Amino acid sequence: MQQILILGGGAAGLAAALAAAQTAEGRAHITVLDKNAKVGKKLLATGNGRCNLDNRDITPERYFTSSPKALRRLLSAVDEAAPLAWFESLGLYPRTDEAGRVYPYSNQAADVLALLEHHLSRLGVEVRTSCTVQNLSQSRGGYAVQIETEAGRETLRADAVICAMGGDAGPQFGTDGFGTRFAAQCGGRMAPLYPCLTALQCAHPRKPLAGIRAKGCASLLDGADGRVLARETGEVQFTEYGLSGICIMQLSGLLAPGRGPKRPVAALDLFPALSEIELTALFAQRVGLLGSEAAEFWLGLLPAKLGRALWADAGLPENARALPASAWPKLAATAKCWRFEGLTPCGWKQAQTTGGGLLLDEVEDDFQFKGCPGLYFVGETLDCAGSCGGYNLHWAFGSGIIAGRAAAKLRKKKK
Repeated sequence: MQQILILGGGAAGLAAALAAAQTAEGRAHITVLDKNAKVGKKLLATGNGRCNLDNRDITPERYFTSSPKALRRLLSAVDEAAPLAWFESLGLYPRTDEAGRVYPYSNQAADVLALLEHHLSRLGVEVRTSCTVQNLSQSRGGYAVQIETEAGRETLRADAVICAMGGDAGPQFGTDGFGTRFAAQCGGRMAPLYPCLTALQCAHPRKPLAGIRAKGCASLLDGADGRVLARETGEVQFTEYGLSGICIMQLSGLLAPGRGPKRPVAALDLFPALSEIELTALFAQRVGLLGSEAAEFWLGLLPAKLGRALWADAGLPENARALPASAWPKLAATAKCWRFEGLTPCGWKQAQTTGGGLLLDEVEDDFQFKGCPGLYFVGETLDCAGSCGGYNLHWAFGSGIIAGRAAAKLRKKKK
């Protein structure tokens, strides 16, 4: 009987195992190996526990990679695998929000995991937890995988191996970067790893603003020439170390080593619905309506503490009524382009996914590692990180489904 090993019990690994079992129809023994005491630990945390498992508007532009041409090829294959339709065939009933984000109707990530586990059990897939993969080597026309368990070391042999062990992001969920390290050990060309979809540290954070949230537009600028590289609209969260919020996390994907700007700057527009001229007129109009203190000036516009910080960064004195007319264009310019410099991504613990990894040109359309029949890399091990909103799980589930089906058909190809 064909032996298929799935390294990693996360989203990609569980999808690969189930797709392989569906395709093999009892002609293969499929085993999932996971380091944690229970599979799906990171999956349970996705979408704030609601599991944002897909998006209705999947486009290559929503992904970060060093190989855009290869991404289009592989993403087309993932789209054709139709992860959402596959889930629906398992019995999942989805709901879609106004932004195109897809969730289980119950809004419970635990239900998605339970659904996968139910079908894995029904199809006889073996799930082994609390075991750590130590090494993998080619052996007897297949592969030998060394694992460490509580009972000691053990060697498992397989006709096909699917590596779904992720990257470095989220070490609190049991990830340790083995997947990407192993891809490099196999001779795969790698894009440098970096924390992706994470908050940003600033050289001069506004610490007194920590905990304040404000809706607006965040832009990533190249400080060297002032070019706008990307814009994201949403809620910005001020922190002791810098900036957070989904729109900020989206911008972090553009800070890949060697590809991002050398002097990245975040610019906040706190009034995106108004032009700078309109905002200048609004500010000038408010002086006669409210008191003379800067804090009173912001009533109904911004939180007082946020307004005072903006006021100070514009270089304006406290007394609003004593200001010349030239002060309002200056304040409007600051509110429309409030700069935060010296950006660096926060560490792996805060990152939702791993940027960089095995180059996409290193795998075939079925995610098989080129030159190594029966060895597949899927999900976060690859140089493909999606934006917030279900894009990463679309990639994880889809690549797992494709690799699982291909691994289950491998014996047929050999005959």
